[in-house]
Amino acid sequence: QLQLVESGGDLVQPGGSLRLSCAASGASLDPYVIGWFRRAPGKDREGLSCTSRSEGRTFYSDSVKGRFTMSRDIAKNTVYLQMNNLKPEDTAVYYCHGVIFATEYWGQGTQVTVSS
Repeated sequence: QLQLVESGGDLVQPGGSLRLSCAASGASLDPYVIGWFRRAPGKDREGLSCTSRSEGRTFYSDSVKGRFTMSRDIAKNTVYLQMNNLKPEDTAVYYCHGVIFATEYWGQGTQVTVSS
């Protein structure tokens, strides 16, 4: 069974950068659709990006397009979310998400706080 563990969340100033990691175990990420989500205080969960090997593309929400970049390292069984030009409204708990054959897997989340 796939297990996902996020890391890399931190307190960062506006305009700064962070790279989140999502390490997978129990199965290879290769066949999964992998995405990043976030939940800000008092708001609904928001989908940020997703990618799959079969699609060969990565999709981004308008709120992060041009600032966030998702990548995957198959050898390390890990996906990343590079976040640049962070804004206070990016403050949230960030989650990694995997889907295969309609079965979903979630990590526990990592906190990102953007504040001066």
